[in-house]
Amino acid sequence: MTALAAGGSATSDPVVNTVVFALFVAITLYVVYRAGSRTSSTSDYYAAGSAFTGRQNGIALSGDFLSAASFLGIAGAIAVHGYDGFLYSIGFLVAWLVDLLLIAELLRNTGRFTMGDVISFRMKQRPVRAAAATSTLVISLFYMLAQMAGAGGLVALLLDIHTRLGQALVIGVVGLVMVVYVLVGGMKGTTWVQIIKAGVLMLAVVLMAVFLFGKYGFSFSNLLSAATEKSPLGEHLLEPGGSYGTNGTTKLDFVSLALALVLGLSSLPHLLMRFYTVPNSFEARRSVVWATVCMLIFYVCTLVIGFGAAALVGSDEIKNAPGGENSAAPLLALHIGGTLLLGVIAAVAFATILAVVAGLTITASASFAHDVYANIFKRGKAEPADEVRVARLTAIVVGVLAIVGGVLANGQNVAFLVALAFAVAASANLSTLLYSLFWKRFNTTGTLWGMYGGLIACLLLVLFSPVVSGAPDSILKSIDFAWFPLKNPGLVSIPFSFLCGFAGTLVGRSKADAEKQAEMEVRAMTGIGS
Repeated sequence: MTALAAGGSATSDPVVNTVVFALFVAITLYVVYRAGSRTSSTSDYYAAGSAFTGRQNGIALSGDFLSAASFLGIAGAIAVHGYDGFLYSIGFLVAWLVDLLLIAELLRNTGRFTMGDVISFRMKQRPVRAAAATSTLVISLFYMLAQMAGAGGLVALLLDIHTRLGQALVIGVVGLVMVVYVLVGGMKGTTWVQIIKAGVLMLAVVLMAVFLFGKYGFSFSNLLSAATEKSPLGEHLLEPGGSYGTNGTTKLDFVSLALALVLGLSSLPHLLMRFYTVPNSFEARRSVVWATVCMLIFYVCTLVIGFGAAALVGSDEIKNAPGGENSAAPLLALHIGGTLLLGVIAAVAFATILAVVAGLTITASASFAHDVYANIFKRGKAEPADEVRVARLTAIVVGVLAIVGGVLANGQNVAFLVALAFAVAASANLSTLLYSLFWKRFNTTGTLWGMYGGLIACLLLVLFSPVVSGAPDSILKSIDFAWFPLKNPGLVSIPFSFLCGFAGTLVGRSKADAEKQAEMEVRAMTGIGS
């Protein structure tokens, strides 16, 4: 143990790591191929034929959601910042209650394949579907930045690659494998990968947490004491203020972050699309319950792993490793189990990234093919085979964009980047979803104002925030054009989207369609016609 601690990441064996990693990828690719061989229709490709049970879909939901941010970013944030790092877990977990109470059942009853089906149900089809597709593509790309950045740091640690060019090549390979997942497997193959990945990930974090508890006499207090002794923050590691609360700006940043985390999950297109893989609304509710239970167990284990990394690895070694904070969990595996455990944990984390990015890619491609190609260009008369072909071509384009974005975002904390994606989702989608489902007067103008207003406001605030420039950890470090002080814009952009939707409805010339609204209400509440 002492030798491993002294050697740090230098003791990792790239050969062992690569073998474990390649074996995991080979197994999941085989599963994708077997499941995808039966994909023949748009329903199969987009929604897996609605053939999964609530339990299966709930585990897949947790696999789709437990991304690089949850496993790598949060563990690293807790190890380096302590209490404030765990705030991400609290926000992610509470967010599922919003999904369960307001979104899951009504969305499953109302739509067919995509979020655009719900938002456009009683509106003018073409402009609203175009807005929904634009929102879905932007959010998916934002979310992919985090996953690809995490992949670069993780595999760089696996293969001991320290150069930016080498890590860029690694991100490119990750993107290519992800595109193969989507092209071959469709939603059915992607779902099975997410189920397998969720099971393996849960097993890995539980075993690591049990080992850490055993090492410190099954006393959480002993673990926390060891973490504070090794951390530069000392006792402050266990107190609020490691990242937020040091001044007025960071306190507002925390409020903005919390708002984005709690409200953003129920607006993420790749999670919303998963509710169409079950046969009815009852199974959709069961999906959320199963997903919440899985993630509760996971985040409790992540808390133990984060403080365990602080105690055994130390924040200095974590910060200096390839991938920075995102390397905390793999480095902890190296310290407690050597190169073999590092290879296993890194392979699990890599599968996590692949499954999430595959889910994002299929959602983005489905939104373009179904909402734009089939319902805007072809006016609902597209051939199923042509629609699936367009979806696959779109997946390739999205994969290329994800690779480029991942190279640019490499080195950022992935939990932080995902929080930005949550802010974009809540700003663009939440107001229009809730207004569509619950406000009879809501019309097409309100829909367009709410979606585009929230989306543009959020993107502009991010562009002129310390995320992009003006701070030591900005994406562009050499220049400064930031004027918005908050790193997460949710506090401003989310209420602004609701205001835009409300104002657009009042000033819009188009009146709400009373018959379609009544049909939508009955369908959402009862499932009749879904």
